[in-house]
Amino acid sequence: MPTPEFILALRERVGHDLLWLTGVTAVIVDDEGRVLLHQRSDTGQWATISGILEPGEQPAAAVVREAWEETGVHIEVERISSVTTDPPITYPNGDVVQYLSIAFRCRPVGGEARVNDDESLAVEWFAPDDLPPLDVTARERLAHALKDDPAPYFVR
Repeated sequence: MPTPEFILALRERVGHDLLWLTGVTAVIVDDEGRVLLHQRSDTGQWATISGILEPGEQPAAAVVREAWEETGVHIEVERISSVTTDPPITYPNGDVVQYLSIAFRCRPVGGEARVNDDESLAVEWFAPDDLPPLDVTARERLAHALKDDPAPYFVR
C-alpha cells in the first residue's frame, strides 16, 4: 500500500510527529447476514474494509471507493454505525497517526468478492458467529454495525 502523496507532503513538514487523519470503515452485510472481510497484505490479519479520506473527499464516497478497490464489490451505504477516535498508532518507520474513524453499515449491490488490489491477500464472506481472528477495534465496529438500532454509536 503506497502512502498517498498528500500524506508524504505533510510528512515532509511534520516528520514523524502525530498526524490526525480521518478513516472510514465499511461493514458490508449481505442478504444472508454475512460480513465481507479481507486479509490485509501488510499484516496478514483479517480486517474490515477501511481506508483514509483523500483531501476534499466525502466519507461515504471514500468508503464506497475503498470497498471497490479492496474487494471488487460495489456497495450502497445504509447508515453511519459508529464514530470513534482510535488510539495513536506508531508505524514501523516511526510515523505516528491517530484516526477519527467513521464506520458505515453497507450492503453489496454488485461486483464479485475477490482480491482486487495489492492491499488484500484474500477476501471472504463470514457469518457473524464464525469470524476469523479480528482485532478489538474491528470487532467493536462490527458489533455496532450489526445492531438493529439505526442510531450511530459514539462516546458521550
